[in-house]
Amino acid sequence: MTGPAVTTSGYHPLYTPAQRARRDRTVWTLVQGVLAPAQFIVFLISVALVLRYLFTGAGYEIATASILIKTGFLYLIMVTGAIWEKVVFDQWLFAPAFFWEDVFSFAVIALHTLYLYGLIWGGLAPQSLMGIALAAYAAYVVNAGQFVWKLRQARLQAEGVG
Repeated sequence: MTGPAVTTSGYHPLYTPAQRARRDRTVWTLVQGVLAPAQFIVFLISVALVLRYLFTGAGYEIATASILIKTGFLYLIMVTGAIWEKVVFDQWLFAPAFFWEDVFSFAVIALHTLYLYGLIWGGLAPQSLMGIALAAYAAYVVNAGQFVWKLRQARLQAEGVG
């Protein structure tokens, strides 16, 4: 299935009418709408715990647990997001409307997975693991910003603006 058509003004709508209808009626839109803010709350808590550990040396275990929970949310939102893209755009990932968000999501996943590998392998110092986690979190913030921007575009499109 192809992406939204270009209008005569050169504007690329985020969704075709059919895609918008599928987006609005699938349960996966609600799932994403619940998981995204939940993941963000877990992220905020985890950042605080990681920084606490890095600044004080206290709380390594709880910081590690928070990173594992955040990583679990990330994997879950990626899997359910792929299902959402399949329902809405008829392809599992890299639908034209969300191509760059998906590309950057894989960078975020790679960094979180690198953290897991380092934790399981055991060859990295705790400070190095926390540094990897913070790099993963920085990438996550950029990626979350991409998705918030797309949500804003979708709202503007629904209102008939731009």
